[in-house]
Amino acid sequence: MTEYPLKPEERVLFALRGLYQKYGYSQFKMSKFEEYDLYARNKDFLISDGVITFTDTDGRLMALKPDVTLSIIKNTRHAPGDVQKLYYSENVYRISGSTRSFKEIMQTGLECIGDVDLYNLCEVISLAAQSLKLIDPHYVLDLSHMGVVSALVDALQPEGEVREQVLRCVAEKNADGVRKLCPGQNTDAICAMIAARGPARDVIESMRPWCADGPAREALAELERVAAVLSATGCEGVNVDFSIVNDMNYYNGIVFMGYIDGIPSSVLSGGQYDKLMRRMGHASRAVGFAIYTDLLERLSGGQRPYDVDTVLLYDDSADAAALSLAIQKLTGSGGSVCALKRVPEKLRYRRLLRFEEGGIASNA
Repeated sequence: MTEYPLKPEERVLFALRGLYQKYGYSQFKMSKFEEYDLYARNKDFLISDGVITFTDTDGRLMALKPDVTLSIIKNTRHAPGDVQKLYYSENVYRISGSTRSFKEIMQTGLECIGDVDLYNLCEVISLAAQSLKLIDPHYVLDLSHMGVVSALVDALQPEGEVREQVLRCVAEKNADGVRKLCPGQNTDAICAMIAARGPARDVIESMRPWCADGPAREALAELERVAAVLSATGCEGVNVDFSIVNDMNYYNGIVFMGYIDGIPSSVLSGGQYDKLMRRMGHASRAVGFAIYTDLLERLSGGQRPYDVDTVLLYDDSADAAALSLAIQKLTGSGGSVCALKRVPEKLRYRRLLRFEEGGIASNA
């Protein structure tokens, strides 16, 4: 039987759904659009600035959804003490990273919302690592902690735009830029944080002297607890890299990004977003991640060498019943069959057969 490999993004989506269901996550389905105001109020949270809008019949300005997380938060109820585990495979409408034009993109990910504890947090990070492994065994998952970054940046007491510039330098691993922005100040801790990247145990140990007290110490201790759980459960491919800096108006605690061979940018992004929950009127905690499946189209190895296995040519005199039986016989032995009166230009096929009187297919 002839089998064709699925496209990378198709293979990934199928496998990921099975993985999330295995851990008790339920699928969340939603409408294709939301009121534009939801995205306008949280535009910094969106990956892409572009939003496709239209006016509904009642005059409301609506938007084709560019993000799923915001819709999930808006459309779920959060009972105290409960934890909701949801996954999604939804089309979103945003500017594609590969084409820089608007595109309908399948976004897959999961959200854990409610009374999120250490186990829930570690489970989500572990599922992020397992998701990457399903895509490519040669993956890297980088963790950071917004509490460490925020505490060390705030110690310099930068104000307004200077603070944003310092954070940008951290994200760009630009230690010289930090020194120039904060002349005369002790920037050693920030520069040490920028330089620190590698296995969690090594990085945490190297940062301990710079996070000796206060919020920095608490944040580093939380990162250490998470790293210990991941290590004890055999989660591989995890590093710590404090240059992962997400918007502090939305994110707190652990944040992370995932990478695979062959794609220069991250294919997975996630973290804790308790601040976003509070901004949207919820007291619950939350952690989740999304996989950018449009980037997976760049992977090689998923292209089919043929559009169809067999082309079966027939003419106007062909008996429809006999033709149908001939096609059933060909498909029954494996492979795909396309019955045509002529071969279209650019159609790729493995073999060309001709249907003759009596229902016999012979080489054309």
